[in-house]
Amino acid sequence: MAESNDTAESVNLLARALEQAHAAIQGVRDEELDQPTPCTGWDVGQLLAHLAVGPGYLLDMARGGSPDWSAVPDRVDDPAGQFRTGADELLAHWRDSDPAERQGMDWQIAEFAAHTWDVVTATGQTPDLDPDVAERGLAFMSAVLKPEMRADAFAPEQRAPDDATPHERLAAFAGRTVR
Repeated sequence: MAESNDTAESVNLLARALEQAHAAIQGVRDEELDQPTPCTGWDVGQLLAHLAVGPGYLLDMARGGSPDWSAVPDRVDDPAGQFRTGADELLAHWRDSDPAERQGMDWQIAEFAAHTWDVVTATGQTPDLDPDVAERGLAFMSAVLKPEMRADAFAPEQRAPDDATPHERLAAFAGRTVR
C-alpha cells in the first residue's frame, strides 16, 4: 500500500519528537533529579522514568496491549539509554506498519513534545525545540482533549503569553503554567 504524505510526515514528526526528548533527557544532571517539574506532583527523576518507559509502553499499546502506567517506577537507571532503545523500537514499528493502521502517532507526538518542554523547563535547558512537533501535538490535543476528559492527567488549560512558542502553547493547553 502506498504511503500518503501525511502518514509519512507523522512518522517523521514522531522521530523528531523522540529525538528532541532524548536530547533533553541526556541534558539532565544527577543533581537535578529531585527538582520539581511543571508536571504537578512529579520531580525530574519521576518525569525521566515516565519518559524512559514511555516508548515501550506506547509500543505495547500500538500492538494491542494495555501497559500499567501506574507501575512506572520513581527512578530508572540510564533513562536516556532505556528511552533510546524504546524509541528505536517504536519508530521501527510505525515505519513497518500499514499506513492505514497508524492511529496514535499524533497522541505520541503530543506526549513527547509536552514532556520535552517539561524537562527542559525544569532543568533550565535552552534547546531549539522543533515548532512543527509542538504544532502537530497541539492540533491533536485541541481536537480531542475536551475539559471533561482531563481527569488527573491534565490540569485545566492555562493562558499562554501572546508571544508563546508552540511548545509553550502546547504546555499551557496541557495545563502547565508557562512563564
